[in-house]
Amino acid sequence: MAFVPKISEKLPIMEIFYSIQGEGFHSGKPAVFVRLGGCDVGCVWCDVKESWNEEDHPFFTIDEILVELSQYPCKTLIITGGEPLMYDLKELTEKLKSEGYQLHIETSGAYPMTGTWDWVCFSPKKFKAPHKSVYSQAHELKAIVFNKSDFKFAEEHAANVEEKCMLYLQPEWGKADQMTEKIIDYAKAHPQWNISLQTHKYLNIP
Repeated sequence: MAFVPKISEKLPIMEIFYSIQGEGFHSGKPAVFVRLGGCDVGCVWCDVKESWNEEDHPFFTIDEILVELSQYPCKTLIITGGEPLMYDLKELTEKLKSEGYQLHIETSGAYPMTGTWDWVCFSPKKFKAPHKSVYSQAHELKAIVFNKSDFKFAEEHAANVEEKCMLYLQPEWGKADQMTEKIIDYAKAHPQWNISLQTHKYLNIP
């Protein structure tokens, strides 16, 4: 049976905060983050496992989300999780676009793409296969490198995205000491790949 994203008048919000994008193509850019609760992808190295159970978080209407966002001076908005594509984001993104927000999403791609986006950061995971609808809409493919087999995994997914999609290899934070040098060597040998670092962690930015 095909997965149908949850349609609800309210969304589980783990947190809304203003910070600096630390990873990928937009690294260094100020942005407001909306972290949705709920995820069943199950990455063993996830650093926000407290986001997984949607019932642990308060549910906000779209208007309530907009009230929270109004306190920040920035119009770049990143929807992250958890896994945000568990929910139908069409209505949310339409409203946010009407308010002048530039919308980014960070997703494992485990569910069908919904919503209208200015930037799609697609970070596939071994733990749950991506939905085919995500590949053609990805602006950025970010492969997390935990061990050597992840280079092959990254190439398998890179073969399915559009030519315009930016390709990034990012060391998993807990393995950065072991994997960063290998990533540097791989990128030099395969220059279609760029390196992404979690600069917010190096700089101690929340």
